[in-house]
Amino acid sequence: MITATVKEVDMLDKPEDVFDRGREWAAITRAVESDRAGSSLGLVYGRRRQGKTYLLEALVEAAGGLYWPALRQSSAQNLDRLAAAYGRHTRARAGVRFSGWEEAFSALLALGDGANEPLPVVVDEFPYLLEGDPGIPSALQALLSPRGPAAQRWRTRLILCGSALSTMRGLLAGTAPLRGRAELELVVHPFSYRDAAAFWGVAGDADVALRLHALVGGTPAYRDMCGGTAPAAADFDRWVADRLLDPASAMFREGNVLLAEEVRPLDAAMYFSVLAAVSAGRTRRGEIAATVGRAEGALAHPLTVLAEAGLVEALPDALRQRRTTFHVAEPVMRLHQLVIGPNEGRLVRHHGPEVWAEVADTVSARIYGPHFETVARVWCAEHATASTLGGVASRVAPTVVACPEHRSNHEIDVVVTETATGRDDRVIALGEAKWTSRPSTVDQLERLDHLRAVLRLDDAVRLLLFSRHGFSRGLHAAADSRHDVELVDLERLYTGS
Repeated sequence: MITATVKEVDMLDKPEDVFDRGREWAAITRAVESDRAGSSLGLVYGRRRQGKTYLLEALVEAAGGLYWPALRQSSAQNLDRLAAAYGRHTRARAGVRFSGWEEAFSALLALGDGANEPLPVVVDEFPYLLEGDPGIPSALQALLSPRGPAAQRWRTRLILCGSALSTMRGLLAGTAPLRGRAELELVVHPFSYRDAAAFWGVAGDADVALRLHALVGGTPAYRDMCGGTAPAAADFDRWVADRLLDPASAMFREGNVLLAEEVRPLDAAMYFSVLAAVSAGRTRRGEIAATVGRAEGALAHPLTVLAEAGLVEALPDALRQRRTTFHVAEPVMRLHQLVIGPNEGRLVRHHGPEVWAEVADTVSARIYGPHFETVARVWCAEHATASTLGGVASRVAPTVVACPEHRSNHEIDVVVTETATGRDDRVIALGEAKWTSRPSTVDQLERLDHLRAVLRLDDAVRLLLFSRHGFSRGLHAAADSRHDVELVDLERLYTGS
């Protein structure tokens, strides 16, 4: 537990040991430093191991206040622990006892009574408290009544933090008691692909950075769980075998743990089946249903839960909004479904290097390739300039186009759409991402030219070619002679716009 009673540094100065998280720090400190006369409520949540606790502990150290983490214990045990922490914080001479959670939170809010500056009070792992007493939100609703002393005078900034996403979201949903009471609702996400490269120290090698991100994503704690070491190009495969596929590694069973944190044990088989289908490239609802042997209607709940947990992403088709495809959003889950789970028997017998070599084609086609497409879409949405795209990226998604000439469907990895007031949405760019061992050729450009014509789009619509191994001389020459073609290699993906 961390407590502090003296404001040590300017809250606006993010501590140097907090990597990135500038926006999150600004949002939290803005809420805490608010000049409002009374108390306020804030929610901070996100999947485990994203650095929420680290961020909030740093806040309390910087601002003064109280940080207290709930444990998965009985309600009475947590009440006793909170009372002890409250007593230490207030330097109470007599032992402190709380008769219930309403009294406990009333005492926490009253810590800001008479304070010269706002006082942050952080209750971490708040969902654990709800397991013992689901009536706590109603008690907080009463305590934060607009005409009560907490809202009128006490300058406490109460922050509730948790990792159970559905529970935390539910606190402010619909007719929930705390609906309309919170000033802050901050979701802490994994690092973006560029931030993750910097965090792991591999920003200087874009190929290593992308492969690493495709396997472990942007969760900060995974670096420590991998021994604090990052792979180099020369020993990448050995690093994967040692850090991800070794049964003694902390990462080996992370896929199981992530899912168990969001679903009930009895439902696990269904959720794992859905994840396995999506990981294997069954991205449409009908394809998933056929793979798991269930009716499409039976997938609504598991797909919703997986999407809310950040494990699966639902992407509306770029050109047909009612058509949705599903993609794995958490790389560790994909690694577990495609590599670790199917080969667990051999991996626990320490055959990681052999298994990794054997699944190389699967990894390339089902992990690196799809991830490269995802990163290409993120680049268009977050990093590419208007001059690159020929407009502003309002929406970026994949699509499937029916081609009368070839009598088949063609997938397009990237469709960039611009939305502007007073006119219809317009497609401004089409893109294709190739994760191959050879440079992309003019054939890929000709394919995009053809698809642009099939869609009857203007010749001004940009054609974006993303390639792991660069581009052939012929493709470079073709691109140089045209105004509508952009070539994006890994270096540009990580550093350019």
